[in-house]
Formats: sequence, C-alpha cells, structure tokens
Amino acid sequence: MKIRSTTIIGLIHNGQAALGGDGQVTLGNTVMKHNSMKIRKLLGGKVLTGFAGSTADAFTLLQRFEEKLEAYSGNVSRAVVELAKDWRTDKYLRRLEAMLAIISEDKAYVVSGTGDVIEPEDNIVAIGSGGMYALAAAKMLKKYSNLSAKEIVQEALKTAADICIYTNDKITVEEILK
Repeated sequence: MKIRSTTIIGLIHNGQAALGGDGQVTLGNTVMKHNSMKIRKLLGGKVLTGFAGSTADAFTLLQRFEEKLEAYSGNVSRAVVELAKDWRTDKYLRRLEAMLAIISEDKAYVVSGTGDVIEPEDNIVAIGSGGMYALAAAKMLKKYSNLSAKEIVQEALKTAADICIYTNDKITVEEILK
C-alpha cells in the first residue's frame, strides 16, 4: 500500500516519548488543507497515535484502537495486536487504506492493514510519504545530538517538509508527560 499525503514520526528517547505530523492534506496533486491535525492523544494522554492515508479510514481505525485500549485495560501491546487481527480479518476493515503510528511511554508501533504490527528496535516510527526522510533525520539526530524527543520529532518533520512534496511545515508534536 503506497500512502501519500503526510508525514508522521515518533520516538522514545532518553525516557521521553513524542509523536508529530505535518498538516498538509492533498487530493491527487492539489493541496486542500495546510493545518490538519493528524495526531491524537488517547488514554488520558498516555498513548499517542498518528495516521497516514485516508482520513475517514484512519478515524475508523483510531476509534477501533481506542475501543481495544479500553477493552484491554490500557494494555497497549495487546490492543495493537488485537486491532491488527481485526483489521486483517474483518471484511469491512480490510478495505481501509491507512496506517497508524502508535507511541506509549515505552513502546512504539506501526500498524498496517495487511496485519503487520511492527515494533522497531530503535523505538522510532515513521509513516506516510515523507516518513522515510523523517526517519533518516530522526535516526541521526537521536545518535548525534542532545535534543529532546520533541525536538528530534520537530527537526525530522522539518527535514521531511524540505524534501517531500506531500509534507508541509505546519507541524504538530505531542508528548507523553510523566
């Protein structure tokens, strides 16, 4: 699935967790909106989610994920796996075209419609058309700087916005506060 139209990047670094995204919404090759909010706080701010792909599909998945979080008493790992199972096996959900990035204070996941649940070793998640640009920037900033998690996410998104035509510099970053 080739998802365009956004960049979402998040990471856990030095005991801090942050997730951010740009604000651009495109329809084909036309920019429709510049300041969309693609990051959501769940579970009282203990979980951050971001989406790439179809907005309506992403909202359906976010709602389903929130239900899974409640059903499994805030167990993020279990909720992520159960969401992926449903997404893969449910006739309706299978057709949804979106991806989710999910961050808790100690876990980072990418969930796709093919049933993939990816928990990166370095606790950096990136999705969307500019995701790989932001990922490369975040990896280097994490390794060679003393920036906070929030600052790394901001700088990685700025880098993606400079490179990817489907990403803009209207950036939103949320943190998990302990």
